[in-house]
Amino acid sequence: MQTTLKLYSLDYRSVKTYLFAALFIIGNVVMPQLFHQIPKGGIIWLPIYFFTLIAAYKYGWRVGLLTAIVSPLVNSIFFGMPAMAGLPAIMLKSGVLALVAGYFAHRFKSAALWQLLVVVVAYQGIGTLGEWALKGDLFLALQDFRIGIPGMLLQIVGGWAVINYLIRK
Repeated sequence: MQTTLKLYSLDYRSVKTYLFAALFIIGNVVMPQLFHQIPKGGIIWLPIYFFTLIAAYKYGWRVGLLTAIVSPLVNSIFFGMPAMAGLPAIMLKSGVLALVAGYFAHRFKSAALWQLLVVVVAYQGIGTLGEWALKGDLFLALQDFRIGIPGMLLQIVGGWAVINYLIRK
């Protein structure tokens, strides 16, 4: 039995784009604050990417890209995390995530676990190469693959559950 899943591709002229982006930005501000209460919670659970994935997959790359750019900026300005030095790499990964997730949603019109796995591995892979280019340190650039596997799994399984069951319409 296939459940009905509605995916959207909102454009920048739509008020809904900004309303949904605002909701996901709030999620991307609150969730990292919760995970930063756990020692090394941010680098293990990668919470800044969670709602960007959902935003882009469910409502299109434009909502995802707004969420991807604004969330890290708000978190950095108001809470100092991510630190300014880490902001370019996180914004790069977030932007790539929004574009890849938006593409997969548009291409497949579904949100299967394998699709979210490919999206997460793709944005992390591309983002790692970009971070390596930005920082010149491969060991540092590979941090998400060394430490952030629980966060990637949360994005895949949690993102799948939210997209398919919590925000079906």
